[in-house]
Amino acid sequence: MSPLRVAVVGSGPAGFYAAGALLSADVPVQVDMFERLPTPWGLVRLGVAPDHPKLKTVSKAFERIADRPGFRLLGNVEVGRDITPEDLARLYDAVVYAVGAQTDRRLGIPGEDLPGSWPATEFVAWYNGHPDYQDLVFDLNVERAIVIGVGNVALDVARMLALTPEELAPTDTCDAAIAAIGGASIKEIVVVGRRGPAQAAFTTPELAELGDLAGADVIVDAADLEGAESTDTNSERNLEVLREFAAREPSGKPKRLVLKFFHSPVAILGERRVESIELVRNVLDENNRAVPTEDRSMLSCGLVFRSVGYRGVALPGVPFDERAGVIANEGGRVGPGLYVAGWIKRGPTGVIGTNKKDATETVELLLEDLRDAPRKGVTADDVDALLDERDVRRVVYAGWLAIDEAERSAGEPLGRPRVKLCTWDALLAAAEGLHSSA
Repeated sequence: MSPLRVAVVGSGPAGFYAAGALLSADVPVQVDMFERLPTPWGLVRLGVAPDHPKLKTVSKAFERIADRPGFRLLGNVEVGRDITPEDLARLYDAVVYAVGAQTDRRLGIPGEDLPGSWPATEFVAWYNGHPDYQDLVFDLNVERAIVIGVGNVALDVARMLALTPEELAPTDTCDAAIAAIGGASIKEIVVVGRRGPAQAAFTTPELAELGDLAGADVIVDAADLEGAESTDTNSERNLEVLREFAAREPSGKPKRLVLKFFHSPVAILGERRVESIELVRNVLDENNRAVPTEDRSMLSCGLVFRSVGYRGVALPGVPFDERAGVIANEGGRVGPGLYVAGWIKRGPTGVIGTNKKDATETVELLLEDLRDAPRKGVTADDVDALLDERDVRRVVYAGWLAIDEAERSAGEPLGRPRVKLCTWDALLAAAEGLHSSA
């Protein structure tokens, strides 16, 4: 029987883990991985904080998958623009969507769209060099920035705003962000959580490293910790760290990073841009849900970042669960020949490694469904012919390796892991061998 040909849409962890499981199957499988960007790895490249290089080393596992026979990367190919879901269903025996959760959840409060109020996702994409976000202008010449949310992304944003030029210098933060953050006038960053410290979603290592910031004192109100009871091991460890922070005397560092619990934003205020935020004090009910009180307060600020979760985006022609923000599925199975893996399957939960079990579960269903099914007999050449007919300028894996080499070569003399190419033109030029210097 000819190989099972599978399209994997999305080149982040879920996509690569799905490709790895497929290529390890006991039947011959060929995988074409479609990615709208010229670069693979998803949030490992464009979401993980630049000062966390160890988290990015998971890409070595993806490199090994990409080296396997039967794998192809088709970068700079956008499903819905260059090739349709209907095309994929016709050209492949199965399609796995692993497109992540590409947008952010909103707060739903007045003033949310004022200039100076941003989704954290856009700030993260900007400082990580995502080519779609390099034209954004973040005015960091303010005294106080507010970050709404107490997950790891919220802490990443707060920490990045607090880093000194010396801490930023050895990272792969894009150059424009290094300059902007290094020259910012921010004196205080306030991270606001609607519930208590025991319910915060951040992990202990992320929390603990705030205490090592060279240029910022961490401020925790001891009163917020009174009566806090841990709900699990992570919560217990978080409370230990928070108690240690609360007991510290501020050492007079140039910035303050304040962790403020039991508060929710009610409105963002300002004439032409963000000038202040109104907060309501919450108490917890018996189910640990935040219940607003009559106690309200105002904080002046010039920047607000909302970090209250990611949300999936619907694809034309693919069933979508609007309430959950995921492609509707059962264990990864959407319909005949159609499957999902990662955040678009289960919602934005878990860490990078969570996607491995998730993707393997999906691939097991796929192989069970299609092991003995007749193959469509469509080849890689047929896919290439369609893309050529539409004049799609695609980046194959060798093109990505050329981008990777250009970035690493530019970073090496500066003691940085890489200097990222941050525009579509620069990335495509490097992929096609037209890039001479970063």
